[in-house]
Amino acid sequence: MSFLPYEESIIQLLDELVNLALRQGASDIHLEAQEENYRLRFRQDGILYPITALDSLLAARLITRLKVLADLDIAERRLPQDGRVQLRLNSGRLVNLRLSSCPTLHNEKIVLRLLDNAKVDLRISELGFSEAQENLFKEKISQPQGLILVTGPTGSGKTITLYSALAQLNSSEKNICTIEDPIEIQLAGINQVAVNPKAHLSFATVLPTFLRQDPDIMMVGEIRSRETAELAIQAAQTGHLVLSSLHTNSALETLMRLLSMQIPPYQLVHALTLIVAQRLVRKLCPLCKRESCFSRSALADLGVEIKQESMRLFVAQGCSQCKDGYQGRMAIFECLNISKEIAALMLKKSDLGLLLETAREQGFITLKEEGLNKVFSGLTSLDELRRILKT
Repeated sequence: MSFLPYEESIIQLLDELVNLALRQGASDIHLEAQEENYRLRFRQDGILYPITALDSLLAARLITRLKVLADLDIAERRLPQDGRVQLRLNSGRLVNLRLSSCPTLHNEKIVLRLLDNAKVDLRISELGFSEAQENLFKEKISQPQGLILVTGPTGSGKTITLYSALAQLNSSEKNICTIEDPIEIQLAGINQVAVNPKAHLSFATVLPTFLRQDPDIMMVGEIRSRETAELAIQAAQTGHLVLSSLHTNSALETLMRLLSMQIPPYQLVHALTLIVAQRLVRKLCPLCKRESCFSRSALADLGVEIKQESMRLFVAQGCSQCKDGYQGRMAIFECLNISKEIAALMLKKSDLGLLLETAREQGFITLKEEGLNKVFSGLTSLDELRRILKT
């Protein structure tokens, strides 16, 4: 890693830094205090890559500039702070950044999330659903009431899926309200509220107010507590369409998570209509991907059974047009329809095995199976699927 010149003006440095991140398709910029300098890294397609190193004094000036733009306390380095920056680049392009500062051993660490609305495609057809999944998703969001949950770990694309649903539903005939932490994409015609802990504005405090605002559709950025879950379920039961997210690994685990929150099963079955679980996988570079031979035993750990001794699949290689053999990402999904049969099993508190068996009979496809379909189609690799599914 090399050092950027100390003489660079801070305004120019910030402009060039954000421009570089945008050109490389980065989602986050990490500025990390080390013992002797600051390390600069970009997150691209879900992976952190080192970019360069910054002189500590230069980095301190850059952090001060960012804090001023975000209206944060520049003297406070002992406590975390969060803010937003709207930056107009020299090119005239307007970029929104979410800033998070955190005290570490040597100094503050800064993470900037690039909220680039210009490159976000909110068409449901572009999310990556299979045809059957897309039809089910559109059917459920078009219903006048019910609770739809989108689940997955941080960075799995849940926000884009929720915003795509809102964009599809957005019209002058609908009153749509959202409570988010933070507001990542601004949608014209939708009433968006940001969580504000300092003002005691939380998911749980805003939801009752939404119900008095004559809403048709509500989006709760994330269900984090039993209280928020109960309010969302109540709203879904009283004639509103409610969309939200939850941090769980699969659609079926979401049911267990809600039950562990002590939500009565009879309330769940009368509110919940669909659970979508998702991940983002890196796409193989079409210019340099190459075929490789995989033995039967090498595929067995992913539950792939083949009759022949081996199978040829594409693997990553790497070229000047990609990053480590990958270029961009796509989503894989599993969509659990809360049918009458699934609802009946929920009321009985049936185990996951029986729920999965019944869901399969109704066409349910797991994340792993959907991921394997993408592997066999040559769109991603087995290594990438293992990384995402942690197998």
